Amino acid sequence: MQKLALVFFIAFELCYYLLIAQTGIVEHFSSNIFVIAPLPIGGVIGSILSYYIKTSNKNKIFLFLLTQLAVSFFYPNLNALLLFILGISVGALAPLLINELKKASSLQLGLALSISYAVGTFMFTYDASKRGSIAIIFTIITIIASLFLNQKEHKDLTNNNYSYSLFVMVLWVFLDSTLFETLSRDLTVSIWRDGFTFEIIIFHLIGVASAFFIKIEKNQKELLILILFALSYLFYFLQEALILSIIYPFVISFYNVVILQTIVKKHFKTLTIYMVFIGWLASGAGLFVSLENLTFYVPVIFLLCLIKILITQQSQKKELPWLN
Repeated sequence: MQKLALVFFIAFELCYYLLIAQTGIVEHFSSNIFVIAPLPIGGVIGSILSYYIKTSNKNKIFLFLLTQLAVSFFYPNLNALLLFILGISVGALAPLLINELKKASSLQLGLALSISYAVGTFMFTYDASKRGSIAIIFTIITIIASLFLNQKEHKDLTNNNYSYSLFVMVLWVFLDSTLFETLSRDLTVSIWRDGFTFEIIIFHLIGVASAFFIKIEKNQKELLILILFALSYLFYFLQEALILSIIYPFVISFYNVVILQTIVKKHFKTLTIYMVFIGWLASGAGLFVSLENLTFYVPVIFLLCLIKILITQQSQKKELPWLN
């Protein structure tokens, strides 16, 4: 029961973030960055606040989920204050959720991500202004699941020994957020609205599984993710929706598992700081680039990062000549 509760807790809070906080509110308010600004501001404060509140993590989770539920009853008619409060609750829950992943096995994480990607993709085309019932139901499921969470000592999520830098993880989230926000507004290439739901779900699942089973070196994995993002942007520019619906969902799932495998090892205080950069600043920068129609300049970032990775690999070979 506790193992299943953890899966549902992770899956449906992630679904809430995707369908309500990330896309529902943005679409409902017509991507007006000034109107929705209280949400990310609250998110940053909430992420930090989750550490400084002096009570058990279980109490924190219950408190912030109740707050999320209360605000959800007003969705989508949220004023600046309610957006700010929702931002605090969602922002606080992010590091708390990741901290709970320390209790999860690879199978539990994989199952939770698979459910969230499948449900999120299936319901993505649902009218953003009519997702109030979704927000309430998903939060109630998450609250019920949280009551059965295991309170035992944490354990390692996987045997993965690689730890990726904050810069690299922020880069991945920025590239993902920029393309996601651009695609969701593009009427000519919108893979979610163009009948590719089945392909997207399947390659989300393949991406999750591949992240656990593909065993390659750290630099090779960084390069692979960058190449997959580059291909995603390329096929977006070429308006090849079918190929894009295969590659892009795969890399989303793949890099998210890699990030979770890295940050789940961090102390809770460090987690709160990481979520400020990964969860809010990187995604906010991606939204800004998309809204300002700057997506076509993103390939410059790929070139710079490719040069950086190649230089790093060469320097490591010089330090460790036995690798040659």
